[in-house]
Amino acid sequence: MQRWKQYGGLAGLLAVCLAAGLYGFTATGGALPYAKRFATALQQGAREGSGPLVDLGRGIVIAGPIRKGGLVMEYAALVMLFAGVGIGLYVYATRRTDENDQDTDRDIL
Repeated sequence: MQRWKQYGGLAGLLAVCLAAGLYGFTATGGALPYAKRFATALQQGAREGSGPLVDLGRGIVIAGPIRKGGLVMEYAALVMLFAGVGIGLYVYATRRTDENDQDTDRDIL
């Protein structure tokens, strides 16, 4: 594959991801509602004393619009899909590396 095709594909993928992120950011109202809520939580925490930053007893923290819109199952499915693709790519790359190492060993001998 030619280098310009690789860089072009990477630039296209980056543009698509940037557009999807920007759409998601604006669709959920941006950072302002969460910034206000976060500032309030920090101020109350400072007044009441210290506590854990991450409380695993409360479960997984999911953004409000996802939780309120009833999209938790879709969100979990997407996370599982990405995890599966990542594991699949890891296994594929490991097998390819092992095959290439065996080919190299035969060439040397």
